[in-house]
Amino acid sequence: MMLIERIWAANELRNYHYLIACEESGEALAIDPLDWQACLARAKERGWRIRQILNTHEHADHTAGNAPLVQATGATLIAHAGAAKRIGGVDRGVSAGDLIRIGRRLELECLDTPGHTMSHVCLLAHGDDPALFSGDTLFNAGVGNCRGGGDPGKLYETCSQTLARLAPTTRVFPGHEYLARNLAFTAHVEPGNRAVARYQSECAGLQPAAMPVLRLADEQAINSFFRLGESTLLDGLRRISPQLPAKASSREVFIRLRELRNDW
Repeated sequence: MMLIERIWAANELRNYHYLIACEESGEALAIDPLDWQACLARAKERGWRIRQILNTHEHADHTAGNAPLVQATGATLIAHAGAAKRIGGVDRGVSAGDLIRIGRRLELECLDTPGHTMSHVCLLAHGDDPALFSGDTLFNAGVGNCRGGGDPGKLYETCSQTLARLAPTTRVFPGHEYLARNLAFTAHVEPGNRAVARYQSECAGLQPAAMPVLRLADEQAINSFFRLGESTLLDGLRRISPQLPAKASSREVFIRLRELRNDW
């Protein structure tokens, strides 16, 4: 059985860290452990041993905890093969389709997900209750920016060709807590979206550590970047951005949304 601990970093960048553990063996993988001390403390509380660390990409708010956590645990450091040199100290570079094994029974598939950066990996746990550890590619109700070495066209391809094809029941575990802000953006570009209004009401006043875990089906209802062909979103977007072509492609809509979100 796969056990998941979401750890709220309580920092300005609103990071989430994750521990994924094998119940049978107690071995754990830490994902993007910026607050390495919090990750180590949680693992000790649960009686787990951190054997591996995975960086979804090379940005410092995901990698700065690597060295001290490796020193404390002796864990193997894993990252996208294309980002390994920039991160430093990587023991294993992975690419699309590679498997990360935790303990005796758990397997996570590596997805190559460029866009936020050009060397970004998400982890997918298959099974009856699938889970996606999406780093800064997919956030709840939003997607990552592309200002730190990424490309919005590549991010569109990742979302439309890789993530959108996953099972609707897939749980989404993002690298940051931006749900309230992203819901407000969707409401801005698609003011008639009732699902957004419902989530805004349900999440009002919740602390970041208590935010709900959403599924891909939820994203398809509340995430503007997964609603590119919806008439209500297109109508709202054209009111804000009348220069959008009358027959804009999904790619054009995605990139325009990303541009608007950059300054919103």
